[in-house]
Amino acid sequence: MSRTWRRGKEIVPLLFVLVCGSALPAQEEAFRVGPLAVRPGEIVSGMIEVPAAADPGTQIPVTIVRGERPGPILALVAGNHGYEYAPILALQRLRAHLNPKGLRGTLILVHVANMPSFFGRTIYYSPVDRKNLNRVYPGRRDGTLSERIAYVITTEVIERCDVLVDLHCGDGNESLRPYVYMPVTGDPRLDAAVREMALVFGIEYIVVDRDRPRDPAASVYCSTTAITRGKPAITVESGYLGTTDPESVERILRGVLSLMRHLQMLDGAPERVAHPVFLDPTRVVTSPATGILYPKVERGQFVRAGTLLATITDFFGRTIAEVRAPLEGIVLYIVATPPISQGEPVAFLGAVKPSS
Repeated sequence: MSRTWRRGKEIVPLLFVLVCGSALPAQEEAFRVGPLAVRPGEIVSGMIEVPAAADPGTQIPVTIVRGERPGPILALVAGNHGYEYAPILALQRLRAHLNPKGLRGTLILVHVANMPSFFGRTIYYSPVDRKNLNRVYPGRRDGTLSERIAYVITTEVIERCDVLVDLHCGDGNESLRPYVYMPVTGDPRLDAAVREMALVFGIEYIVVDRDRPRDPAASVYCSTTAITRGKPAITVESGYLGTTDPESVERILRGVLSLMRHLQMLDGAPERVAHPVFLDPTRVVTSPATGILYPKVERGQFVRAGTLLATITDFFGRTIAEVRAPLEGIVLYIVATPPISQGEPVAFLGAVKPSS
């Protein structure tokens, strides 16, 4: 049962209490993100500029939807990795779905955080500075392009929202089954709010994420940047191999709408996971060699410790390495395309945590 509090005769979710304890914009004032200003009952879309420096600049497409009634500010960020298309398409569908007249609070949609990677069709890394945008938060005003993008998203989006969801899917090389990262901070109120977010998003596999940074000045990841600033946040993974399959897109859209109902931004009850599967511990398995990868397992497969996950050959077909499972659990993703570099991920495994 979700944690709630009672206001008169009304039962209110704990997450709603947590976010509404923060400073919401006065409803009559314009709410601003970069150059965009939106008043109650409006939808505004446009570009936030990331200025050029030693390398070129870029733009970030953003939509703000402001309800006619007050409520929390929810930020949804897609495209931190530009080859991850399902979340990008889901936010386009969400924008078309929303009517400010039926909305409480404000929604910030970052449609594509990493435009250089999106147009360059690159996995993980920017084609401009070869950095992983989702490893350089909170960014730097005077850094390279990826760092400047992270800085703009931190200052214009993360620091202005109450709740954040970082939306991902399997990158162009990752065969991935859907799951949610649920950060654990040790702060009971924040952890309870984050847990509820994970449960109402509707994806049954939930990664118990204990090892994220705690320093707001070195938060590394987009969602962790929100968490280290006291804001509930989760990371969602839905989709695989950079595809645009309707099921993965629909799963994200359905999860966002459920979360918005949980936050009382929309009328109705959220779709809470009935039988969540918590995964703890988890392990990213990296490659011991550079060469050509041959995966031996499938996404979603249960494996025992020692199971052969993949072999790696040199460019002449000679096997030079084997990659084996370090623990018993579920294959959350397996790299399923041939190129592999030493130190890069091959698979992500999660052990099923016994029910308590």
